[in-house]
Amino acid sequence: MVLRCIAVDDEPLALDLLEDNIKQVPYLELVAKCADAFEAIKVLEENTVDLIFLDIQMPGLTGLQFIQSLQHKPMIILITAYEKYALQGFDLEVTDYLVKPVALPRFIKACNKAKELFQLRQQPANPTTAAPSPEFFFVNADYSLLKINIGDIIWIEALKDYIRIHMTGTAKPVVTRMPLKQVEEQLNPAKFIRIHKSYIIAVAHITAIRKNSVFIGTMELPVGDNYRESVAALTGTK
Repeated sequence: MVLRCIAVDDEPLALDLLEDNIKQVPYLELVAKCADAFEAIKVLEENTVDLIFLDIQMPGLTGLQFIQSLQHKPMIILITAYEKYALQGFDLEVTDYLVKPVALPRFIKACNKAKELFQLRQQPANPTTAAPSPEFFFVNADYSLLKINIGDIIWIEALKDYIRIHMTGTAKPVVTRMPLKQVEEQLNPAKFIRIHKSYIIAVAHITAIRKNSVFIGTMELPVGDNYRESVAALTGTK
């Protein structure tokens, strides 16, 4: 597997160092080095690119503005001298955020995240063969890509643009910015049920069901009007 990448930085020495680091990672192929975002846009128009290593403070168009301008966004690893943009970066769903100077082990760790995410996004080549349900997926949380084991999920709740994923073995839920619909697509419908526009529950953790409520132990969650038939079908009372 090869990830085709570009490096974007207005500092020549930083760009050369980035090139040297990329050469240390066997699954990376450097397509181009760009001195600013406008050069990068031209490269993206003419080439297939899987990953962008991107500086933030650049003349003309900053790295963050460049990300916002992309209609089809490759994976992006930000490499910058400033820590203060980290939250903005992860709001734009970057794969990782590195602060200069970047040690090679930390650089390789970021590349490995991108590799895992790339593999996760690949679809089976044979459309006639049903894909097996995934066992995990990754979300942006705590300034990193956090692996969520689907078998550990108890229930998921939506909060506007964010979701909370409640799991076994963790005292606090994982909070990440993504639509509930997006995570629902990762789940096996035989093992998870949507009971409300804001709630998905692992069937194995349901302890009781009433007409308008589903219980997980002492936790009571409401059943939405549009989901009552699905809940009734689960109990065999439909």
